[in-house]
Amino acid sequence: MPQISSLKKIIITVDGWSSCGKSTMARQLAKKLNYIFIDSGAMYRAITLYFLRNNINVYELHQVQQALKQIHLSFQLNPLNGNNEILLNGENVEPYIREMEVAEKVSEVAAIKEVREFAVHQQQSIGRDKGIVMDGRDIGTAVFPNAELKIFMTADNEVRVMRRHKELLVKNPSIQIDDVRSNLSQRDHMDSNREVSPLRKADDAVVLDNSNLTPDEQLSLALEWAHEKINA
Repeated sequence: MPQISSLKKIIITVDGWSSCGKSTMARQLAKKLNYIFIDSGAMYRAITLYFLRNNINVYELHQVQQALKQIHLSFQLNPLNGNNEILLNGENVEPYIREMEVAEKVSEVAAIKEVREFAVHQQQSIGRDKGIVMDGRDIGTAVFPNAELKIFMTADNEVRVMRRHKELLVKNPSIQIDDVRSNLSQRDHMDSNREVSPLRKADDAVVLDNSNLTPDEQLSLALEWAHEKINA
């Protein structure tokens, strides 16, 4: 495998549909490259969690604007698992942002122009020095349109449903697969049809369809693409 130059760092974006394993793959890729992993989806989920906790009406612009002024997001390395976990106003909210209540509202919150501007500003600040892998919905199109490597992840719809259902079963054994299917369908529609920065593949992105790939196979493919860009 080619050696990574210690001088050259790039930005790698990983966009795609819900439950394609973007965060898992991006986290593994960052670890292999000794890059910083930024979970942009966690940022939107944390904002959504704050809105839910504080009964923010997403249709009241003033409430949204005032709420955003009270939100501080940061990431902290968990020494036990090696992951960068999100802090909401100093509280590690990683366990709470994956719950169904947040999943059902996050696309609606993320579609708000002011929320996206708030998050994008923070994301661009984090990526200023490069050497990052960031996943989300619009990272390669809106946040880092000049990123050296853009990966767009996709998978068969039923594969995604099964993966999400398996993930949620750990915390909620009563979760029904039809509820998961409905939630994914709703999120897909909102993500791809929102007015601000809708989900779409960047023209220069490479597609990674992992419907029939193992985690090791998809990571190997992504690493190959990364090495090509880093050593170009």
